[in-house]
Parts: sequence; C-alpha cells; structure tokens
Amino acid sequence: MRWVYFNKLYRTKFQAGCLARRLEHDGWIYGFDEMRVIEIFRSRRGKYGVRFIP
Repeated sequence: MRWVYFNKLYRTKFQAGCLARRLEHDGWIYGFDEMRVIEIFRSRRGKYGVRFIP
C-alpha cells in the first residue's frame, strides 16, 4: 500500500487535524469509501499536511 498525500499544506497542526477528521467522516465526497490509516505529517519547511492509505 502507498500513501496518498492530500494536496494542501497548512500552517498549524490544528488545521490539518480538522481536515483529517473530515476525511474520516466524509471521505466519500473525495471518492474514497474507506481509509485504513489517516496521518498528519510535518514537511521540511514546518507546515502540516494529511496523508492516508486508501
């Protein structure tokens, strides 16, 4: 399985966490029925993003 990275980076971990929760509950909007693992990661420049395994 490979990680799928969501297309936007956020300044705060809170913002990325809100997106992660939305993907958990409303992932079908983006075309993903079930996601096994959803994770918040930090980029080298200090911004936060969301990645998941479909």
